[in-house]
Amino acid sequence: MRADLLDLAARHRGPVAAGTIVTLAAFALGLAQPPLVRRAIEDAETGRIAWGVLAVLVALFVAQALLEGLRRYTLARTGESVVLSVREALTGHLLRLRMPVYERHRAGDLIVRATADAAALRRTVAAGFVGLITGVIGLVGAAALMIWLDRVLFAVAAALIAAAVTVPAGALRAMRASSLHARQATGEMAADLERALGAIRTVRAARAEAREEARIVRRARAARAAEVRTARFDAMVGPAGEAAITGSFLLVVLVGGARAATGEIAVADLAAFVMCLVFLTGPLGALVEAIGVIQEGTGALRRIGQAMAWPRESDGDGVPPQVRSPGEPALLELQDVWFGYAPDRPVLRGVSLRIPRRGLVALVGPPGAGKSTLFALIERFYEPDQGRILFEGADLAELERSAYRSAIGLVEQDCPIMRGTLRDNLAYAVPRAGDAELERVIELVGLSRLVERLPQGLDTPVADRGATLSGGERQRIALARALLARPALLLLDEPSPRLDAGTVARLAAERAVVVVTHRPDLVRDADRIVVLDEGRVTAAGAHEDLLESSPCYRGLVVAAGGGRAVRLW
Repeated sequence: MRADLLDLAARHRGPVAAGTIVTLAAFALGLAQPPLVRRAIEDAETGRIAWGVLAVLVALFVAQALLEGLRRYTLARTGESVVLSVREALTGHLLRLRMPVYERHRAGDLIVRATADAAALRRTVAAGFVGLITGVIGLVGAAALMIWLDRVLFAVAAALIAAAVTVPAGALRAMRASSLHARQATGEMAADLERALGAIRTVRAARAEAREEARIVRRARAARAAEVRTARFDAMVGPAGEAAITGSFLLVVLVGGARAATGEIAVADLAAFVMCLVFLTGPLGALVEAIGVIQEGTGALRRIGQAMAWPRESDGDGVPPQVRSPGEPALLELQDVWFGYAPDRPVLRGVSLRIPRRGLVALVGPPGAGKSTLFALIERFYEPDQGRILFEGADLAELERSAYRSAIGLVEQDCPIMRGTLRDNLAYAVPRAGDAELERVIELVGLSRLVERLPQGLDTPVADRGATLSGGERQRIALARALLARPALLLLDEPSPRLDAGTVARLAAERAVVVVTHRPDLVRDADRIVVLDEGRVTAAGAHEDLLESSPCYRGLVVAAGGGRAVRLW
């Protein structure tokens, strides 16, 4: 048995134990009936009717039926408890993975691991683990009773059952591999579907519906093929137990009948032995089903185990950032920072930069210079390979990650909007924000007209990804969301022209604002311009000074002006 299955069962030892006890109790009631039948037949042979024995048999039969219903409910509840706990643990883990993990794995596949794969474990622990334990114990109990009744008939039945159960052993091994392939194919299909639906407007505009459909259908067919293979192997395994019981029943009746005719075995013993075979269908069926279910659930268990082993972010033993004296010049400082997404391909090469407590700092440079990567490091989505980043004079590595991020506001280039109300989106970082705080940021970023136009104001539902909003409205919502937390540092990644320079200047008067942009109006009015090229800071200063001293900056200005005069900015 796999160690991860044992660990999963151990974490739910209470429900698993309850299911095991109820199942064993039902088996015990069934196992108590053959000796009573034997006693009733023996009394009948003497001309007496054992009313007391018959009453006990009826009571045992009713109690066994009731326990069977309780067993089914207990196992179903145990399975749902397992699914819930796995989903809770996996969801919390997936939301806290390190950023490089998200780049290696598709979002749709991660979703499947927390939904379909977790659901596949419902039967693995309940019907699998519990069935394995109770099946073995039930078989041992039935075997002991059958040996007591007649060793010859037991040998006949045991030989046939052993042969029937051994035959599909190879199918069980193949079932494990096909189950894993099915889970992987389902994850790929969900990832492709999520990809297409996430960019549905682009898909429609490019008339790519048929191509995306073909891609998703290929994944669906691969999943179906793997599931059919699993079903084929299960079809080989499942009937094995039934064949063993049916064949042994017929053989026992023939052999036992012949022996009863010669007086080698009493009719009462034969009847009791046949009842033991009937009872044996329960534990043997549970055992065969458990083995199949465990093999089938191995794929899901493996994929979940893989996900839980992926590295996640942690605050560690850091301390909250300390607010220093306003007289200290730098809020954030980068000291000789090197970083690369791959070890042998650095994106940032020895970047040193100081960001004051107030004012606007513009990061400019050609595409691929490392501007967005610099933002990712400041947000601690990644850690530097070399060098240090200081906030309020403290190394980021020594600070609590969540406490530090609460002091940083990020407005991404694509400005993601969550499904929910406008209020939900604005208060996403500060869920308990009051109306006064919301009104402050709404007025600050110029969202008042949008709120007035919406039918339910702040409580108007917003579609996924803000599909019903304009690009400018999405950006202002993202900006208001960042400002609601009153960050000490605001990062703006390629703000659109709809966010005017005057608004940015007002924000920079109260806090540090760093903007990645190619807009002439924002760059020209920045308090400090930092030029990045090939991962290095090649120049820094004011607009007029850089025009004279930085060839890279002059080239950017000329490019922004479409080749016209440099003084466009």
